[in-house]
Amino acid sequence: MSTIDTMCPTVDEKAVSTGMGRTAARPGPNAIRRVLAFYLRWREKRESRRVLRDLTDDQLLDIGLTRREAMTESRKSFFWN
Repeated sequence: MSTIDTMCPTVDEKAVSTGMGRTAARPGPNAIRRVLAFYLRWREKRESRRVLRDLTDDQLLDIGLTRREAMTESRKSFFWN
């Protein structure tokens, strides 16, 4: 095997064995981007609900929400829209 082969694997070497005789492709850049986007969206929702929970009644009035609506929203799971 030459040096270039070890630095640039062939198509067959890019497959990863799953342990059951099958091979699976390694996650590509798109899969990594989707995971990163999912994580960033989760963080944004978490932070915005935390901020909403901590607003004063006057601040909630300014944005047109009641305390009850703010608490309901802040208690939602990530999987809610």
